[in-house]
Amino acid sequence: MTPIADIIAAARPTETGFTASIPTDWMQGRTSYGGLTAALALHAALGIADDLPPLRSAQVSFIGPLAGQVTVSATQLRRGRNAAFIQADVSGEKGLGLRATFVFMRELESNAALSSTPPAPIAPPGPDANIYTGPDDFFAGNFNFVDHKDGLSEAEWLRWGRLRARDGLHPMVELMAVGDGLPPAAMKLFGKMVPVSSLSWIINFLDPEPATRNGWWLLQSKSDHALGGYSSQSMHIWNSDGKMVAQAMQGVALFA
Repeated sequence: MTPIADIIAAARPTETGFTASIPTDWMQGRTSYGGLTAALALHAALGIADDLPPLRSAQVSFIGPLAGQVTVSATQLRRGRNAAFIQADVSGEKGLGLRATFVFMRELESNAALSSTPPAPIAPPGPDANIYTGPDDFFAGNFNFVDHKDGLSEAEWLRWGRLRARDGLHPMVELMAVGDGLPPAAMKLFGKMVPVSSLSWIINFLDPEPATRNGWWLLQSKSDHALGGYSSQSMHIWNSDGKMVAQAMQGVALFA
């Protein structure tokens, strides 16, 4: 297990970001876990300025495989009175592997007041929960999970997840790393491990300062469309108090 904070601490600064090494225990096949590389991109974006407003949205494209030594760079695209748009790229020996656009926005006075997101459908893990982790040579070994299986659709996951080592991380970097922790929902249609690849991930943060207890976040992914080797899935994240903190969508390529 390699804490993300250790990867960041060992990174070497550059003029536009840093270079870092992705350990083998953060790999998933020939590329690194997307939540990790997205978290590294966010860490670089946060280094653009000390006075950025809260992160509210991220648009991530998983362009190519990333492994070993990577270069992470961030560029401010625009900063106005209310919002800042920052692009972050992660490149490896095979070129550009990830590009993200992060939107930071301050709270505004508004007459709109609507909050109808559903609460978490299940309670957080108790002391007798069946907590498990993934294998040591796979990215999931850096997580704890608790599964929920009752009442789900044929292409849906619902699972409590947390980083095993989360000290020293910016809260949003932690949440970005955890948020992609489920397998693609369409994988359940095959009943076994098959080759898949995330293509894009759009995530909106509903809480400017999300927090939870004991590191647990409830992760949900559900696909209602999986045709022609492409799946579109919706995703949600709740904290341990049952409050939804993020909504997302992801496009996934299916090679089976």
